[in-house]
Amino acid sequence: MQNTLPELITPRTLAARWGLSEKTLERWRMTGTGPTFLKLGSRVLYRMDDVSAHEAQRTRRCTAGQFVSEGIWR
Repeated sequence: MQNTLPELITPRTLAARWGLSEKTLERWRMTGTGPTFLKLGSRVLYRMDDVSAHEAQRTRRCTAGQFVSEGIWR
């Protein structure tokens, strides 16, 4: 069995990927609205698997509301 480490990215890299400021990501960490993150000492890192999962969760077909693809309008 091969152990592979997850790909980790910094807040700066994620901010550039999404066109956001690092301050926005910091605010999301405080409010719990952004992707899951690792806190190692004073360092914050994001696992790419968590970033991809967050992107998939936030993907929408239209702006009418959540769960539109499932036929439930909220």
